[in-house]
Amino acid sequence: MTDRERLLRKADRYRESARLLYNAGDYDSAVSRAYYAACFLAEALLDALGQSFSSHRGVISAYGQEFAKTGRLDPRFHRLLIAAFEKRQQADYLPDSGFLAADVSPLLEEIGQFRAAALTWLAGEQGPQTSSPNGKE
Repeated sequence: MTDRERLLRKADRYRESARLLYNAGDYDSAVSRAYYAACFLAEALLDALGQSFSSHRGVISAYGQEFAKTGRLDPRFHRLLIAAFEKRQQADYLPDSGFLAADVSPLLEEIGQFRAAALTWLAGEQGPQTSSPNGKE
């Protein structure tokens, strides 16, 4: 299994964890897991270009340069990464982030859209891909 496949699987696990935490009413933890799901997707995309980074800001910046500015993927996904990072900071470090279900639900939806776009782009770069690495949508 390649690093890219591992990153995609991890993104799916974290996305599912975010959904479970959301359903349990733990919105801070859901935001945190959702951000990491998006970050792992970005890392998998950058891996396809032979790039890797050791910091969140490095991943977000490189993703912006390689995918948003070039039009490889919709620039809204770069904005999503930035916003999700900021929300994760609030969720993880503030005593009371104030996040509600209405704040988290759209984030989870957008990350699902990012996942679909990432898999489509990766499939085009690598040939046909019939499903996600773990078979979940």
